[in-house]
Amino acid sequence: MSEVIPVKVSVVRGGTSKGIFILENELPRDPVLRDKYILEIFGSPDVRQIDGLGGADVLTSKLAIIGPSSREDADIDYTFGQVSFVENKIDYKSNCGNISAGVGPFAIDHCLVKAVEPYTTVRIHQVNTDTIINARVEVRDGKAAVDGDLHIDGVPTLGSTIELDFSDSVGGITGKLLPTGNVKDDITTDDGKKYTVSIVDAGIPTVFIRAEALGLEGTETPSRIEGDAELMKKIEEIRGRCAEKMGFTSEWKRAVEDCPYAPFFAMVSPSQNYRTFDGKDVNAEDIDITSRLVFMQKMHKTHPVTGTVCMATAARIPGSIVYETISERGKENRNIMIGHPAGKIPAVSEMEQENGEFKLRTAAILRTARTILDGTVYVRKSRVSVDG
Repeated sequence: MSEVIPVKVSVVRGGTSKGIFILENELPRDPVLRDKYILEIFGSPDVRQIDGLGGADVLTSKLAIIGPSSREDADIDYTFGQVSFVENKIDYKSNCGNISAGVGPFAIDHCLVKAVEPYTTVRIHQVNTDTIINARVEVRDGKAAVDGDLHIDGVPTLGSTIELDFSDSVGGITGKLLPTGNVKDDITTDDGKKYTVSIVDAGIPTVFIRAEALGLEGTETPSRIEGDAELMKKIEEIRGRCAEKMGFTSEWKRAVEDCPYAPFFAMVSPSQNYRTFDGKDVNAEDIDITSRLVFMQKMHKTHPVTGTVCMATAARIPGSIVYETISERGKENRNIMIGHPAGKIPAVSEMEQENGEFKLRTAAILRTARTILDGTVYVRKSRVSVDG
């Protein structure tokens, strides 16, 4: 009798992230057993993920489960998982916008959606947030196009443009655009210091704070911020206290265990000149706001799509930290450009007010994606037994 179970998987780059994509029927229905399969496939928990397909980085230890739609207004279901490499844990509480970029092409190439040239719109039911993402994918010869002329900072090659509309994402996790009911909140930490933040839920719940409030210029490299242990501890305390306010955890000190993925934490500053961590110059006049973002207790090396959607949305809320920080051009135009550690990321957002309520009309991001590998991974039966 074979000691392994074959599971078909794909390795897909979506935006500036990379994940393992698995068709729903390749995994057990029982959620506990399913997660054992996934942890075995990734090689978790292990900080190197040496015995699995995980990339040993928060940007590459990501999962997408794709299956038939459970909603009439969508073509497919997509469940996202952030796979820990330090714990036996998969976080299903949120979504990854970069990985979302790979879902439409994957669905087309695996015949889950009929390919229509020159463009196919894939209606994606994002299961974690129970929202719809519309992905507009270029199609050539019956397959999702790979080559194109779009460059996204953080990826060295050009690719075909994928337009992702997240306008259905407001309140996807908490049910409200402003989870606390406030445009701003004051957070007091254990040392008695007070920090003003804006907490917004669109794309993914995100805590926004001025970089200067944390003693930063806002142009620091990820390694510079992450290398400051006291600063990272302070960031996690503020994030944890916000998570407690949002009901994600009963006690802020448990936020790492209860909600390690969301909320994101973004430190913003006005547009300014800086050099990326890989040596490129970013000019102040080319961006509308500067951002440095933390997720999974690590610095993001670029800027996450869902965090970008949230920032672009927050830019339309008068009085928010983002609104007060963004350039006048960014306030007036539907297009905004966010400066991040590796360069720039564009976003489009439009907000209306109806009966005193904010209504997000547009929240779109441009990404590229491609399948790197289709293959079979072997799951050891000894690692996924009911008693194992």
